[in-house]
Amino acid sequence: MAEPFRFGIRVKPGAKREAVGGRWGDGALVVAVAAPAVEGKANEAVRRALAKAFGVRRQDVEVVAGERGRDKVVQVDPAPAGAAEVLARLLDG
Repeated sequence: MAEPFRFGIRVKPGAKREAVGGRWGDGALVVAVAAPAVEGKANEAVRRALAKAFGVRRQDVEVVAGERGRDKVVQVDPAPAGAAEVLARLLDG
């Protein structure tokens, strides 16, 4: 069974459009979502956006740290094949 795939993200809530890509600070993936940072709406939008980017179900993406902040750690479990390559491509995007 594949190990969960964890990585850091920087969330930009309230963006004009949803986008996953780019690098923030020490290598966190930038995730822009239109949802506001209220009542977990941005976290749900982040889960949907990352699930789409990695080709997995929304239920497979979990925020494991930073639930209430812009800097978060997310986990994709089970890790999809080629997850590290997808993350590298998104970071360069």
